Amino acid sequence: QVQLVESGGGLVQPGGSLRLSCAASGFTFSRYTMSWYRQAPGKERELVATITSTDNINYADSMKGRFTISRDNAKNTVFLQMNSLKPEDTAKYYCNALRRVGIDNFNYWGQGTQVTVSA
Repeated sequence: QVQLVESGGGLVQPGGSLRLSCAASGFTFSRYTMSWYRQAPGKERELVATITSTDNINYADSMKGRFTISRDNAKNTVFLQMNSLKPEDTAKYYCNALRRVGIDNFNYWGQGTQVTVSA
C-alpha cells in the first residue's frame, strides 16, 4: 500500500522557518521524482519544488533562495526546508511522488500538512 505522510507544518511568524518531511512507503522511493506542492484557500495547487531520482532540483521562482528540497533515499523521506517565510506562503503543502514508465504514470499524493504564517 502506497503512503505519503507529510509532517512538520504549523504556525510560524513571518521571517520564521519550518522543515517539512514526507515519509514514503509502498513503492521504490529512489526511482521516483519527488515534489512539494501547495494550495492556498481559493487558489489552484501550485508546484513548490522538485527533486528527481538523480537529484536534479527545480524550484518555483517565488521560492528560490528561501526553500530547499532534499531527499534521503535510505529513509524514504523527502524534506522541504522553508526559511524567511511570508504570510503568502500560508497554504496546505502536499508531497507528490511521480514516475513515468513508458506510457504509464505512477503518481501518488499525500494528505498534506498545513503551514500558516502569521504574526
